[in-house]
Amino acid sequence: MSIHLVHNVYFTLKDPTTANIEGLIAACHKYLPHHEGLVYYSAGTLCDDLRREVNDVGFHVGLSVVFKDRAAHDVYQVSANHKKFIEECKEGWAKVRVFDSNATTGA
Repeated sequence: MSIHLVHNVYFTLKDPTTANIEGLIAACHKYLPHHEGLVYYSAGTLCDDLRREVNDVGFHVGLSVVFKDRAAHDVYQVSANHKKFIEECKEGWAKVRVFDSNATTGA
């Protein structure tokens, strides 16, 4: 059984205009999907029409990256592209929440 590392990041923007949201997603697509060891990558907006009691809607952009293993995640964290992404975008963030988990697939 293989264990993947799932890295989910939720960004709340200081100024959540459509242009700023689209700009952050574009920056995600520019810097983040081209890393060794990625199994899955996506970035997009809050699904605003899902408003159940359990839905956390306190973000504007969600990023989901699945790595083949912890080592691939660790390389990603210190990579030049990841650092460029943070440097280019961090001024627009009011809050960033990161949820990392170990994931296995069921039979």
